[in-house]
Amino acid sequence: MRGFTLVVFLVVAGILAAMGSVFVVNEGQTAIVLNLGRVARADLEPGLHFKWPLVEEVRKFDERVLSLDDQPERYLTAEKKDVSVDFFVKWRIADVATYYRAASGGNEEAARQRLTPIVKNALRNEINQRTLQEVVSAGRAELSGSFLQAVNNGARAFGIEVLDVRIKRINLPEDSNILITVYDRMRTERTQVANQLRAEGVEQAETIRSEAERQRQVTLAEAERDAQRLRGEGDAQAAEIFAQAYGRDPEFYSFYRSLEAYRAALADGQTTLVLDPDAEFLKYFNNDRAR
Repeated sequence: MRGFTLVVFLVVAGILAAMGSVFVVNEGQTAIVLNLGRVARADLEPGLHFKWPLVEEVRKFDERVLSLDDQPERYLTAEKKDVSVDFFVKWRIADVATYYRAASGGNEEAARQRLTPIVKNALRNEINQRTLQEVVSAGRAELSGSFLQAVNNGARAFGIEVLDVRIKRINLPEDSNILITVYDRMRTERTQVANQLRAEGVEQAETIRSEAERQRQVTLAEAERDAQRLRGEGDAQAAEIFAQAYGRDPEFYSFYRSLEAYRAALADGQTTLVLDPDAEFLKYFNNDRAR
């Protein structure tokens, strides 16, 4: 009986030992095998693997792309002006053995805490070399790509590969006087544009007025020319008619000219003439002579 119990115990122990020596690495994972606390094997691919029971220990890690999204950070531009930059990082484990040693046994939060200062320092160096206008106007991809290599140089010591760094937002801190300066600059630029447009409008208006005045003067000159010509033709015809009338009846022509003179002299109705009754001017007022 005692022998049978021993056999059963050995069988169960063998089964447990066999079960403890087999482990599975799932898709999207990588693993390391620790032998008495030291890394014996690393970068194990997905599948079925074996280890020494009780002696070796397995640690599994997420091999997929991970995200780091920290709080916005304030930086100084080349002209010592504050900007608030919000960014996120895409990273993955590149060397699991190094990652395990550097990140407190492969703790993901510890890895994020080590990676964040590296990204911030690289971003600070990048923004420190740019003016505020260059930082705001530069494309997000340009800012990210320029310091990605510098970030990887620092992250490599932790077994991490940074795949991408993206700037989500670049703001001016509300507690800074930069906003006032920017708004004043924008207001000045808009005022300059408005003044330029007004000046161009005034110039165009003056041009239009000058052209209209020139056309008016030309029209008046042409009208006056035509009027003078018509008056001349009318005067010529009148003179011709008067000459014909004078040739036919000189006395009637003289009488008509005297009436014209009376009309011109007495046109306002208030003229007083003091003349000799026998004056030539009043000859047609004399009834005897008029008869």
